[in-house]
Amino acid sequence: MVDEAAFRELMGAVCAPVTVVTTTTGEGRPHGTTVSSFASLSLRPPMVSFALDTGSALLSHVRESRRVGVNVLAHGQESVATAFAGRGEAKFAGFSWRDDDGLPRLTGAGGWLVGTVTQLVSGGDHVLVLAEVMASEVADAPPLVYARRTFGTHSRLGERAEPLS
Repeated sequence: MVDEAAFRELMGAVCAPVTVVTTTTGEGRPHGTTVSSFASLSLRPPMVSFALDTGSALLSHVRESRRVGVNVLAHGQESVATAFAGRGEAKFAGFSWRDDDGLPRLTGAGGWLVGTVTQLVSGGDHVLVLAEVMASEVADAPPLVYARRTFGTHSRLGERAEPLS
């Protein structure tokens, strides 16, 4: 079995997108947390996946609501990522957001999607959430990424005049 610290160090070197996954609690309150395991899963139907710690408060709310919003953070939203990575009920207090299809959507994110949870798959100390995408939007903004315990962005993205085809 691999040493946990060595595995953590290896995975910390993998560049990951930074998202804030949100849902609405049964009492109608917004809830969200920073997630860096977000990935595309399928095109037909459009699906995404992300992992949540089994002790995550968000996971309990997602189990109940079966709906998620994914805010794909943009470069410059490091403070959003840090705030939503912490614990507490007041995460939304310091940031601009609005209701979008019944889910909390953060202002200024580089992308947004609404998903319906189709499966929850247990894996070690996390649960993999599979969600079908019901709506999505993208903004023209460099993404916020995380690697080696540092936020940043893809350095050439801001320099490129035309997107790759």
